[in-house]
Amino acid sequence: MTDLSLGRAGVDRARLLRLLQEYGVYAGVAVLLLANIAFTPHFLSAENFRTQAVQVAPVLIVALGMALAIGTEGVDLSVGSVMALATSLISLYLGYGVWIALIAALIGGAVIGVANGALIAFIGVQPIVATLALMVAGRGLALVLLPQLKDVRDPGLRSLGTGDVLGIPYLVLIAAALALLVAFVVRRTTFGRQLLAIGDSRPAAKLAGLPVRRVLILVYVVSGVLAATAGVLATARLTASDPTSLGNLMELSAITAVVVGGTPLTGGRVRIGGTVAGAVLIQLLTATLIKHDLPPSWTQIAQAVVIVLAVYAARERGKR
Repeated sequence: MTDLSLGRAGVDRARLLRLLQEYGVYAGVAVLLLANIAFTPHFLSAENFRTQAVQVAPVLIVALGMALAIGTEGVDLSVGSVMALATSLISLYLGYGVWIALIAALIGGAVIGVANGALIAFIGVQPIVATLALMVAGRGLALVLLPQLKDVRDPGLRSLGTGDVLGIPYLVLIAAALALLVAFVVRRTTFGRQLLAIGDSRPAAKLAGLPVRRVLILVYVVSGVLAATAGVLATARLTASDPTSLGNLMELSAITAVVVGGTPLTGGRVRIGGTVAGAVLIQLLTATLIKHDLPPSWTQIAQAVVIVLAVYAARERGKR
């Protein structure tokens, strides 16, 4: 093989990896849609699309906060526990009114976010260690507040999980609005630019005079509040508070959506559109396996394969 042929092969491989990194998640969504249309009975029904959209909404909301954390070259493993804490706080304060319960749940998420951010920004704990500690502590606190499953009987909260506008569920509308808001913040605000600069190089950001500590704390507060929001919506949809199981493995689903969507684990970049597509891809993959009577363990294996492919593509692109 000549040097010219080798050079062309290298260029073609680099181009393929670049296309995989930029558009692979969208191609994956398209392939799964076409496969389900062809082989899954009743997939094109309006009820099925509504179900898929409702189920993906909490994952997407959590993934938005995770994308911001990963954009700073960090991670937030506490998001599932924050969801559990939010559902416990809802049950604890629902007797004072639905708005008090909702505010309490969001404050709980913000407090966990402040704790995460303070450990990372002021003490210098690695994000994976700090958020792992809060993951354990948050789940434990949730179980102390509410040791077992409890039905949610408030009609206002239930309507949040079951209501719709022109046939579009509230959960989907809220998730879409939050995705647009986070995309705007990342692309059009000073905070978004500072976040990306910190992820690109934290020492350089400090030398440039950026408020690194403040930005990091705010990032984890936003992640905590978004996770609490997802916990509130999941509680409203299930009409029950269950801190034992709510949010289990949600951090893995969120990280998968973010990484598959093209946000690099090395920070410095956040792809909100890709994160949305990544969350949809994970939901479609899960639904496809379930509809074809495959056990849930296969979903986790499939997610692992998708993550490895996405990280490999990002790694190879980074080398170039």
